[in-house]
Amino acid sequence: MTQLPGLLDTEAIRKDFPLLDRQVHDGRKIVYLDNAATSQKPRQVLDALNAYYERHNANVHRGVHVLAEEATALYEGARDKVAAFINAPSRDEVIFTKNASESLNLVANMLGWADEPYRVDRETEIVITEMEHHSNIVPWQLLAQRTGAKLKWFGITDDGRLDLSNIDEIITEQTKIVSFTLVSNIMGTVNPVETIIRRAQEVGALVCIDASQAAPHMVLDVQALQADFVAFTGHKMCGPTGIGVLWGRQELLEDLPPFLGGGEMIETVSMHSSTYAPAPHKFEAGTPPIAQAVGLGAAVDYLTSIGMDKIAEHEHAITEYAVKRLLEVPDLRIVGPSTAEDRGATISFTLGDIHPHDVGQVLDEQGIAVRVGHHCARPVCLRFGIPATTRASFYLYSTPAEVDTLVEGLEHVRNFFG
Repeated sequence: MTQLPGLLDTEAIRKDFPLLDRQVHDGRKIVYLDNAATSQKPRQVLDALNAYYERHNANVHRGVHVLAEEATALYEGARDKVAAFINAPSRDEVIFTKNASESLNLVANMLGWADEPYRVDRETEIVITEMEHHSNIVPWQLLAQRTGAKLKWFGITDDGRLDLSNIDEIITEQTKIVSFTLVSNIMGTVNPVETIIRRAQEVGALVCIDASQAAPHMVLDVQALQADFVAFTGHKMCGPTGIGVLWGRQELLEDLPPFLGGGEMIETVSMHSSTYAPAPHKFEAGTPPIAQAVGLGAAVDYLTSIGMDKIAEHEHAITEYAVKRLLEVPDLRIVGPSTAEDRGATISFTLGDIHPHDVGQVLDEQGIAVRVGHHCARPVCLRFGIPATTRASFYLYSTPAEVDTLVEGLEHVRNFFG
């Protein structure tokens, strides 16, 4: 068995994840390498969800009976846990959404409806990058179309990094918002946050960071980042689906208008007008994802108990080994950084002229779960002139043996297609 420095006790960790014992296709034990799409859930999260529904299920905030009070305590307790997890200055800066896509749409719509000095209009610019997930492209395209603002973006270098050579021309005095991913979901690139934020601050632009591929894998400190908004999702970090997070600076959340209207986000309502509750409730209209928030709180507890710094060290070791092994496969081309430096635990690649969908199907027959397609990052595929990629992505329970199985599976794919 391959031994690497910095690995977690994966044998113990994997016992917490029931699905990893699943067998598919005539008894093959599943090799799950699709963590950038969604992670598996430990028993601790599954148990928290079951306990909520079995013992505490009620709507939150408005009831005075015991179940409502228990549900409210669990829901708001999850907010406390998330705030601590990302080192937020205040729990009131943590907004629960249904996913990172909704979080990013929330920011775009707030800025489209805002008063000065935050308002995005035809005199202003929006800056994104070519390596964004569609969820951090389409909302800004919609905002630009609606307001007349100019949409600009950073390109990608041949080795899968952001091209910041023209940063002063991309981020200008007219820029109102710069929104970019901390870690690319297709290439695994870790972007130079400090350089981009420094330029944005020079011109007075707001900064929104998509941390969907960062929050599960590394220490996420919103105070150290110095961004204005940070979005991420629960289901990629051992939590349930249906829960996302938007963190925003308190003064911005106080000044910006709500995106959705309804119950819970109001102070008073008359037939003529309404006044709004303070953040975070101003941005959480209607019945929130209560059970999902409880599950996310349990996921935060689980990850914290292991240590995000240790998880990052484990994944770096796995990624370094995976890059080395994959580059040994004939005709394999890594799309993005070809070293483990400044990259996350996501590796996309092509294999000669074999279509990625065929690669994925043959790997699946061997029990190896990878993702194929453009991964909601089609501009990256267009940039590199490829229709799609095969993507392997790792997490805290991934092992060197699974990397070896993937490499063996790719040799089988090559043999299968001659």
